[in-house]
Amino acid sequence: MQQAVAIPADLRIDASRFWSTIERSAQIGVGRPGGLARVALTDADKQMRDEFCAWCREAGLGVTVDAVGNIFARRRGLEDSLAPVVLGSHLDTQINGGRYDGIVGVLAALEVVRTLNDRAIRTRRPIEVAVWMNEEGARFSPPMVGSAAFAGVHPVEWVYARQADDGATIGAELQRIGYRGTAPVGGRALDGYFELHIEQGPELDARKVPVGVVTHGYTAHGFIIDVLGETAHTGPWPMDKRKNALVGAAMLAVAVNDIGWKYHASGGKGTAARIHAWPNKPGILSDYAQFTGDVRHDDPATADAMRAEFMDALAECVRRSNCEMKVFDEWHWGADIFDREMVALVRDTAASLGVATLDIASQAGHDAYHIAKVAPTAMIFTPCRDGITHNNHEHAGLEETVPGINVLLHAALRRANRA
Repeated sequence: MQQAVAIPADLRIDASRFWSTIERSAQIGVGRPGGLARVALTDADKQMRDEFCAWCREAGLGVTVDAVGNIFARRRGLEDSLAPVVLGSHLDTQINGGRYDGIVGVLAALEVVRTLNDRAIRTRRPIEVAVWMNEEGARFSPPMVGSAAFAGVHPVEWVYARQADDGATIGAELQRIGYRGTAPVGGRALDGYFELHIEQGPELDARKVPVGVVTHGYTAHGFIIDVLGETAHTGPWPMDKRKNALVGAAMLAVAVNDIGWKYHASGGKGTAARIHAWPNKPGILSDYAQFTGDVRHDDPATADAMRAEFMDALAECVRRSNCEMKVFDEWHWGADIFDREMVALVRDTAASLGVATLDIASQAGHDAYHIAKVAPTAMIFTPCRDGITHNNHEHAGLEETVPGINVLLHAALRRANRA
């Protein structure tokens, strides 16, 4: 049997080639100046997916798409029946998104396999590059739907039924853009999963440290609440008879924000993310509203307490608004979910390359949180300027990003070649 090639000490990515893919991505789904608005399963998302798949095929990778639109580009291993080492993230963005969130992780993974091709380096295990569908949740809620389906959190039919504000569903949009694949969703072993991502926080940039070793995630509880009221004229209808769903949703927004401030000193956050109301017009009270929000904290028990406080506040909002409220959906993620051996591998690999690291917690949600349920998982953070993200001013410089990609390259090789 052909043997895996020893890892050359001078092995590094082609930085200019990697950056050319970043710049090409930045031309697809352009949003506000400097940013992207490439929300999931739109025509722009299809164009980016097509471009990515073409790059993968040019690199000799076999491309498959599963039934919920997750993409897997496979580089065969010498023992190809072994479970693959998977690297990936997402290509969809927020409506006012940046050029780097998620995208850096996918295109860094592509650059890893291109670099291995350049040096004719074979690995014992196959290596796959993954693109997870609808990570952001900007068009279809909740976020991280594709990776959650892969991990068995959501059934495929449930995923297909997720609906956007315009009535479009994930199932129909996958079909429309040609990415409702035939491969099964999940149900197969992964040897390990690495996700490289910009930090989405200011610590690495402020400390001038090139690599964050993610030790754990903040515990987050998210929720969507349906608020049911009654339409009425805004002029004559008495205050004591009003059932204004918009007001009820606004009360929920204030409640979760207050909880965030209560726990602010210890790093807690409460977010009012979205209110959708109908009819939402002058002259009439809204009889329906939907509120989306979350609470999160580094300490799981405190995060649980924050969720309980929000649910208590919900009952008070029902009383004050004179509306009915129902929990439409809930989700949670985070805590001590990453594999200690994989985390140590990232840290040790960086040390062997002379790259400084900082142990760090992830405060945002990532696909890695769901994949950690079914495979040993680790995350690598790279700096972003001032921690600005989900914003068209998001910026990640090439020089600051390359060290983390080289750590990803060597860590993936070590994992793929281990006995």
